[in-house]
Amino acid sequence: MARPRKPLLSTDRIVETARELVDREGLAAVSTRRLAAELGVSGPSLYNHFRTKDQILEAVADSVSALVDLAMFEDGRDWRTALHDWAVSYRAALRDHPNIVPVLARGPGRRPAALRLADAVYGAMVDAGWPPAQATSIGALMRYFIMGSALGSFAGGFVDDASAYDPADYPHLGQAHLLAEQQEKIDERAFEAGLTALLDGLERQYEQVGQDVQR
Repeated sequence: MARPRKPLLSTDRIVETARELVDREGLAAVSTRRLAAELGVSGPSLYNHFRTKDQILEAVADSVSALVDLAMFEDGRDWRTALHDWAVSYRAALRDHPNIVPVLARGPGRRPAALRLADAVYGAMVDAGWPPAQATSIGALMRYFIMGSALGSFAGGFVDDASAYDPADYPHLGQAHLLAEQQEKIDERAFEAGLTALLDGLERQYEQVGQDVQR
């Protein structure tokens, strides 16, 4: 009988396997040796696709950026609705792959999907009438907010042990031990509250931009 063929090694397969490893064990788990073992190949074979571990992590980061929906910037939604819907999609991608956020936080660099994302946001804001400098600031502040929300869970940061919150020391944290069990609900509500406040502030600035143009 013919021996079964091993799956062909491809860039996509390497990135997918590396992303799964990052999701499962974090950035520190990734090495060319470990990745080669996960793929069932020899280490040197990876160098036909990536020269360094950093290049692999950059590709993983870009694969996560590619998960973010950008259709809202092309289908006629107003700038506020588009920003809201994009932020929700962006956060969902980061929530599913939180361990890669530190790499994404470095900025888009030369990553194609990340650059398409930045281009879509900036272009939509300029097309909506925002001055270029303010459009740049909007892209930056949205990224700060979304990535900050993905770096960790507020509710999940509290232990579920009531004895950790002695009322003599923490008189206002009597219910803090209950937060962890409501982690997703609390974090989602906080994100939406912050996003709404941010967009409300931008809308006031946008009204001022319109007044300035009319003068």
